Amino acid sequence: MPTSKLDSIDRMILAELQADGRMTNVELARRVGISAPPCLRRVRALEEHGFIRGYHAEVDPRALGFEVQVFAMVGLVSQAEADLSAFEERCRNWPLVRECHMLNGEVDFILKCAAPDLSTFQSFLTEELTAADNVASVKTSLVIRGAKDEPGVPFEVLEERLRRKA
Repeated sequence: MPTSKLDSIDRMILAELQADGRMTNVELARRVGISAPPCLRRVRALEEHGFIRGYHAEVDPRALGFEVQVFAMVGLVSQAEADLSAFEERCRNWPLVRECHMLNGEVDFILKCAAPDLSTFQSFLTEELTAADNVASVKTSLVIRGAKDEPGVPFEVLEERLRRKA
């Protein structure tokens, strides 16, 4: 099911689930204007084809005691594919690292980290991240506040693009 095979109903289903993954199939079907059985079939097909990778609850980090959020820009000594993959695997195993993205430019990776306090992050930084094999440099920026944190993709941009093509 390539992206070009998604019809407007599939895209509406994805947009609705992206906004509220807990709604019932009956409510989802009502919102997209189809009956429940074909809606459920479509959702299952979207899951099987990887358009829906999973469902999760959005939790409030500060309410749970995670007061510190930091972006770490990491430069590696070697950018050989094996070394990049090894660093990515290491990031997947560090609980404080919530996101890891390889970049093009001066920085090889940017990591989004969450910690309960500054000393926990500092221990991670000095004992794990900067001490890791192949890490040449780490620059960090402490988040003061967030202005926007939207999950997923902007479906309205996709719909506008498709309208212009039609």
